[in-house]
Amino acid sequence: MDDAFTLLHRAADLLSEDGAAAGDGAAAGGGLTVAEVYTELNLCEWELALHLLVELADVRPASVAFWELLAEAARQMVLEDSRRWCEWRAWEARHGTVRAALTMRRAGEGRRRTAFAGDGQLRPLWDVGLRTADGLQILDTARIWVEGAPRSAPGRAPTSVWRPCGPSCGGM
Repeated sequence: MDDAFTLLHRAADLLSEDGAAAGDGAAAGGGLTVAEVYTELNLCEWELALHLLVELADVRPASVAFWELLAEAARQMVLEDSRRWCEWRAWEARHGTVRAALTMRRAGEGRRRTAFAGDGQLRPLWDVGLRTADGLQILDTARIWVEGAPRSAPGRAPTSVWRPCGPSCGGM
């Protein structure tokens, strides 16, 4: 098994190769590039390199292999939240995702009265327009990960949400 440094370096290499193949010089906010990731790796700033790679992968889709490398590196560095996020993103890369804006009703207006964990634990019912042969509504469940919010409470402002899949979500 490769160490975290090697895994992060391989992930940076993958991102460089994918960018070269796509013919773009994709950079994240502030002009961040893969070259800066290599600099942080050479300075033994592994956790920072991991976070920079995650940020760069938000510029355009990254491969399942990329996210799996990051998840294993995060596991080795005992960064549990980062590991779970990278595993989530690997699953999304493999199966697809839907991004939506979530607006929570105030506590007195909806059924939810308490905050929920925003890290992929909640499995709400989703109406995506499917119907039975008799025309009855079909509700599916799918976990959601609320970006940038460890908890989301009733009345909270709109937040970006990832919904990874429809009826075939069993493994997530």
